[in-house]
Amino acid sequence: MSIITLVSTDPECDKVYRKIALRLIPFLFVCYVLAFLDRINVGFAQLHMKQDIGLSDAAYGLGAGILFVGYVLFEVPSNIYMQRVGARKTIARIMFFWGLTSAAMLLVKTPTQFYILRFLLGVFEAGLLPGVLMYLTYWFPKRMHGRVIGRFMTAIVVAGLIGGPISGAILSHPPQLFGLAGWQWMFLLEGLPSSILGVTTWFYLTDRPSQAAWLTDSEKQMVQADLEEQETSQIGHSSAGWHFALKDVKTYILAICFFTVQCGGYAGLFWMPIIIRETGVTSAVDIGIYSMIPYGIAIAAMLFWGTHSDRKLERRWHFASTVYMAAAGFAILAMSRGHLAGSLLGLTIATAAVSASYPVFWSIVPAYLPPVAVGFGFAFINSVGAMGGFFSPSLIGYIKNESGNVTYALYPIIAMLIAGATMLLFVMRQQNQGLTPRESAVRTRAV
Repeated sequence: MSIITLVSTDPECDKVYRKIALRLIPFLFVCYVLAFLDRINVGFAQLHMKQDIGLSDAAYGLGAGILFVGYVLFEVPSNIYMQRVGARKTIARIMFFWGLTSAAMLLVKTPTQFYILRFLLGVFEAGLLPGVLMYLTYWFPKRMHGRVIGRFMTAIVVAGLIGGPISGAILSHPPQLFGLAGWQWMFLLEGLPSSILGVTTWFYLTDRPSQAAWLTDSEKQMVQADLEEQETSQIGHSSAGWHFALKDVKTYILAICFFTVQCGGYAGLFWMPIIIRETGVTSAVDIGIYSMIPYGIAIAAMLFWGTHSDRKLERRWHFASTVYMAAAGFAILAMSRGHLAGSLLGLTIATAAVSASYPVFWSIVPAYLPPVAVGFGFAFINSVGAMGGFFSPSLIGYIKNESGNVTYALYPIIAMLIAGATMLLFVMRQQNQGLTPRESAVRTRAV
């Protein structure tokens, strides 16, 4: 299957966008796989490191979530800085330093050190996702955002898919090999490749189509004309600045909706190994293999739903339906309580549905904000949403510590997912997605 399939009336234009996608998407995909692997591998490390450094469930939940405090504090400044110096330098800097920080987790001896390094990991990774999302708007028109973002963001579920077996295999090697425990080897071997790829980024990425030596002059002009036609079709915001995003209530509604989705997403990401272990699966390798099932289904769901949303050029119902489905998945998980088959079914539905909502959601943002405010909007909304990554693991860790059962914490997660989907569905109204007249004609035929 082509890396990107288009609905267009111009085969030559489609050919150029496929060329751009083949150049950019696989590389950015690998970058985000490594970023997310470094973010979530603590879920597997905790299976052994909690005993080694004296972490309680509540302390682990706090440490897992504190990453997002640093992430939120530096998210918006990082994205504003990227618009000044360019994506190539920004992404290279982010990857190099987060890789070193992730590898440095092998040095953790106390809970306090664990908190500090998790906080710093958030500081150094801040700006990557909104930066890449903003970067993609420089190269692709709105009509393609669902599938382009979907293909890029499958990195989240691929990281979970391969992270389980890889982390499980590293954790299961003979203890104290060369003086390092399995969880220490895991942080080292999964962190350093990010720094290496960060150096590669400096030489590989191009900031704008006009600077791409791998595009012909006619291809550059075609892309530029297409993007300019799209911008002129967005009525009413031609003189707006980045501060427009802060004045518009829709920015805050989107941020709250994304917060609820992130609460659900990170509930699965950080606690899936523990949930599977509580069903009676004790081997780290077996836990890793079982964790592949939800992520494998999630990849297909994300690719299909992002493309379907583009073809219909509809976002609200596509987003809300997946979030409601995620709530149903967590409900199944809560009712299963220790049964492997039921737990895997609930985890699979919840993980696949949350994952499918991501490309649709991030296609909504540029449809509601003017181009000059999109970068700030991406960063602000992602910052608020990222707090779900702090709130959710901390809440679950606290409830599990008090009750001894992780599933009790799923009920507030279910309520938040339902509230977030309902808010976006009934408060926001369908936009024209910034369609040009040519794209509107395509939409009429597609629908």
